[in-house]
Amino acid sequence: MPATIFKGSIAFGLVSVPIRLIAATEEKSVTLHQVHKTDGGRVRYRKVCERDGQELQAADIERAYEASDGRVAFLSAEDMQHLPLPTRSTIEVTSFTDADQIDPTLLGRSYLVEADPKSPGKPYVLLRDALAESGRVGVVRVALRGREHLGMLRAAGEVLMLQLLMWPDEVRDASAVNIPEDTVRAQEKQMAGSLISEMTADFEPDQYEDHYREALLQLVEAKLEGAPLPEASEVGEGAQVLDLMAALKASVKDAAGGGRKAPARKAAPAGKKAAAGKKATAAKTSAAKSADKPAKKASAAKETSAKAEPKSAKSAKSAKKTAAKKKTAPSRPRRAG
Repeated sequence: MPATIFKGSIAFGLVSVPIRLIAATEEKSVTLHQVHKTDGGRVRYRKVCERDGQELQAADIERAYEASDGRVAFLSAEDMQHLPLPTRSTIEVTSFTDADQIDPTLLGRSYLVEADPKSPGKPYVLLRDALAESGRVGVVRVALRGREHLGMLRAAGEVLMLQLLMWPDEVRDASAVNIPEDTVRAQEKQMAGSLISEMTADFEPDQYEDHYREALLQLVEAKLEGAPLPEASEVGEGAQVLDLMAALKASVKDAAGGGRKAPARKAAPAGKKAAAGKKATAAKTSAAKSADKPAKKASAAKETSAKAEPKSAKSAKSAKKTAAKKKTAPSRPRRAG
């Protein structure tokens, strides 16, 4: 079970809900290390005092604040317990609102809100069900990892979720970016709307996978085995669209034909898996053609057989090839994690 990063309570009016917070997400990226190019030794960073050059251990280090006049205030873990901040141990619900009033730009890290197993569970269930039935979310304040945060408390099925929010002054002003002032025709808007309609589908996260991670693993495996490196995907700069309407029409036609209606389930990146998929498809197609034996191809096969070898030998050889292809057709490799 993931570690608890906060233990306290939710202050819901005069009701106190004992809870613990657990990170709702975890990284699944491939870990790369920095090493010495000549011998592969790991690169280490040591904490050294700038005054005496002494290498320090964790027990030797303390947090401190340096004032403008040079004075230093050392702050130990015990000192931090005297921090005059109610939200240090309490998630304070300040108000309730509709979720669509919260700008998605403000959304940050998510946490699972677990009911404290040593306390009565009824307050937790009460708050969860009340939020679910009202269709609203709670706006909260909480102190985590050395600072106070705004947060959004919501019901997600059987569990409560806390999502941290950025402070308004942490969001950059959009006016600082380049925003085109071009105008588009009504027909172009209509065609773009058609493209959106054709590409509209329910969001199912399980249909997607991290292609970068898969591609990196292919590269790592090739290096470990001393095998040829996978072919790199071509990266273009993006051609200028000279005829926007023509591009939109072609895109709608492609989407209507199933090209972009829904993302391919667990589609593999170009490389080893893509090649394996092509070989498997080719083998299956060849086997199906041999099994069906259409009249025209059967006739052509007989003529060729008469010129080269007896019919019985040709049939036996064809059967062996078909069986071999079926046997060796590779399946898509599966990877854990």
